[in-house]
Amino acid sequence: MSTAAPVISRVMEVEKEWIDYNGHLNMAYYNVLFDRCSDEAFAMLGMGPDYAKERRLTTYTAEIHVCYVRELHLGNKVNCSFQLLDFDEKRFHAYQELRHVDGWLAATCEVLTLHVDMDGPKVAHFPDDILANMKAMHAAHQSLPKPERAGRSVGIKRKT
Repeated sequence: MSTAAPVISRVMEVEKEWIDYNGHLNMAYYNVLFDRCSDEAFAMLGMGPDYAKERRLTTYTAEIHVCYVRELHLGNKVNCSFQLLDFDEKRFHAYQELRHVDGWLAATCEVLTLHVDMDGPKVAHFPDDILANMKAMHAAHQSLPKPERAGRSVGIKRKT
């Protein structure tokens, strides 16, 4: 498998229905944009809609952390990156950046995803072919620096 490092999504546009009463992109729709990029990366890994339909295997999000950096507005065009940071036999850890087509950072997303047997549903091992694709993508992404914004936590920092 030949993999871009990182994977870059198609260009997406902020839609009218996604704008909230503050006049900017509602927080929920940042996740829609991240998810659309993830779908593109998952297809590269062999885990698209056909994978779920034919093999009864899919992915579930276990944990997600979004940082909102700069507002997006109606009609803004963006793309999203997907970097595979780590994986094991049943899960993977990815980092994404949502950027305006002019290059500025709008948001980041860090996610832990589980591989799931839909007949359980239960967390399950990746099949050998998917694991090989995961290894190939991870190897391609190892040349990338660790994202500065990865590994953040939520909390109030107190002065001691």
